[in-house]
Amino acid sequence: QLQLVESGGGLVQAGGSLRLSCAASGRDFSAYSMGWFRQAPGKEREFVAAVDWNGGNPMYAEYVKGRFTCSKDNAKKQLYLQMNGLRPEDTAVYYCASVHGFGGQPKQYGRWGPGTQVTVSS
Repeated sequence: QLQLVESGGGLVQAGGSLRLSCAASGRDFSAYSMGWFRQAPGKEREFVAAVDWNGGNPMYAEYVKGRFTCSKDNAKKQLYLQMNGLRPEDTAVYYCASVHGFGGQPKQYGRWGPGTQVTVSS
């Protein structure tokens, strides 16, 4: 089965950048579409971005569109989230997840990483 581990989170000032990585182990990473989600304290988990099995058809939530870029490298078994122009409201734990098919609903995704904390100071 696919196992996922995120990295790259940290503390950054508003307007700064971070690049999150999601390392996959196990079989058939290239067969999965992948997504990024986030969860802030006291809030529900929300969709951030997704790409299909080949890294194409990127989909973004409105609140990150134009600032975040999601990419997938099947050869390296890695998923990335480049985050620019960070805002305090982007503060959350960020998760990567895998899905057969494609979409933006957390319940569609079967495998999840443990998450990485992103904190944006004002």
